[in-house]
Amino acid sequence: MAVLFLTIIYITFISLGLPDALLGVGWPEMYPEFGVPQSFAGIVSMTISLGTIGSSFFSGKLIRRFGTGKLTAFSVLATACALLGFYAAPHFLWLLLAAVPLGLGAGAVDAGLNDYVARHYQAHHMNWLHSFWGIGALTSPLIMSRVLSQNASWRYGYLIVALIQFALVLILFLTLPMWRTREPRISVKEEMSDNPTFEEIRFFKFIQSKKVRAALYAFFLYIGVEATVGLWSSSYLIHAKGIDGAKAAIAVSSFFGFIMLGRFVSGFVSMRLTNRQLIQLGQVLIVLGGVLLFFAKSYPLLLLGISLIGFGCAPIYPAMLHDTPQRFGQEVAQQMMGVQMAVSYTGSVVLPPLFGFVAPKIGIETLPIFLIAYGICMFLASESLNRKVDRENKQASSQ
Repeated sequence: MAVLFLTIIYITFISLGLPDALLGVGWPEMYPEFGVPQSFAGIVSMTISLGTIGSSFFSGKLIRRFGTGKLTAFSVLATACALLGFYAAPHFLWLLLAAVPLGLGAGAVDAGLNDYVARHYQAHHMNWLHSFWGIGALTSPLIMSRVLSQNASWRYGYLIVALIQFALVLILFLTLPMWRTREPRISVKEEMSDNPTFEEIRFFKFIQSKKVRAALYAFFLYIGVEATVGLWSSSYLIHAKGIDGAKAAIAVSSFFGFIMLGRFVSGFVSMRLTNRQLIQLGQVLIVLGGVLLFFAKSYPLLLLGISLIGFGCAPIYPAMLHDTPQRFGQEVAQQMMGVQMAVSYTGSVVLPPLFGFVAPKIGIETLPIFLIAYGICMFLASESLNRKVDRENKQASSQ
């Protein structure tokens, strides 16, 4: 039963990645049909991101109220219905309406499952689970590409992924008793009465802690690196390095491929290295990759630079998530997990457009400098957090 339960979690992570790339692949066929500018993809993407940020912030309270299993089942149901809404959308406003539950469901599932795995499983499972997310993110473009290659409507790509999600919803509801035996539902009121150290902390009070702020800076910058590379590296290679579009696309694919591969490898490496060491190693690789990307002139070296950044990104996010209970304690781990993930998504919304705003003024060739700066600042924030955690642990052991 334990193996079956873990398998369900892995399958859920695959499904979590499935919707992520559908919009990007399908949009060239979608926007002419709806009669909107190509740039309106950003509005849909922003709506999804805002929903994800909102549900991540409140995920801790929802988990304590309903339990991870029930929250996951209903959240996947929300994403399945949202994808069905994309399939049936008669005009653009329907896309925006469907984007809301898509974002809300994704954020709740992501925060809930990451919190559960961080509290109940070892670090290698966290890395492998995020690798399985990559399988979903790579599969959905293949589904949409196959649909479009058959001269079928993009809508059928959304329909196929929606049906996969509905199948998972059925599995999740049938296996809810397995979740209940592993995680009895405890309401916020009950937990506060049973645990005098527990406090439902308001966000603005929460971030007054320097330790919390250091962790949030690191999460914000990590996703900023990942999203900025994903959005702008192709343009950088074409316009700053003179690489043709096909080779640039291969380089971007290698970035995401090395994130997925790196997380699979990190699962084994985490049996030898600590989360802290994996995070430090990943941050160093990001900086080295950025330096190589800046100075390299040949395509193989540029490809190596982007791949190094992807390989460096691989262990950081899972390791930081898995370390949350150890860094902040079980009492606030659920709330901290949601806040961290919400700030991460905020980084993906803020930092790529920030570079897009300044690039015309200072030149797109400065992209590696931004990535190096993000990597160094992330390293400094993480080391500041480590010092604070070590100081607290030392004080606790001396008492």
